[in-house]
Amino acid sequence: MGSVARMGATDRLAQLGIELPPVLAPAGSYQSCVVVGSTVHVGGHGPVNGAEMVCGKVGGNLTLAQGRHAARMTGLSILASLREELGDLDRVRRFVKLFGMVNVAPGFDQMPAVIDGCSDLLIEVFGEAGRHTRSAVGLAELPFGIAVEIELIAEID
Repeated sequence: MGSVARMGATDRLAQLGIELPPVLAPAGSYQSCVVVGSTVHVGGHGPVNGAEMVCGKVGGNLTLAQGRHAARMTGLSILASLREELGDLDRVRRFVKLFGMVNVAPGFDQMPAVIDGCSDLLIEVFGEAGRHTRSAVGLAELPFGIAVEIELIAEID
């Protein structure tokens, strides 16, 4: 294992048959990504792929599985923005911190399981470099009624 080079994220996405969604313009007066030194800060992204958007409350009109799918979609949207900002996903050295927000119905408390949809994607694509620290919280509302919003910080080359 020591002599095997880590497959780059671009090649890994192709191997997995994953296509990134179109990059969405920010929904307000902010930038999607900001590079500061050797880190990139990615602002809140939601589960949007072209015309498809996952809206609703997890634990209400959305199941846990649908919430996980929304978090995975959000992760793909983040990767698309990172690729646009950095020019190449292979510049990502490792993911540092992820902050996941879940639009929840009263009584739903499985936010970490929902945000695993994004965390698992990052590990699937980046291997150990995809592992990160994380917070996952439930909120009464998210912008436009989206099911999940995620922001993150990554170390880059």
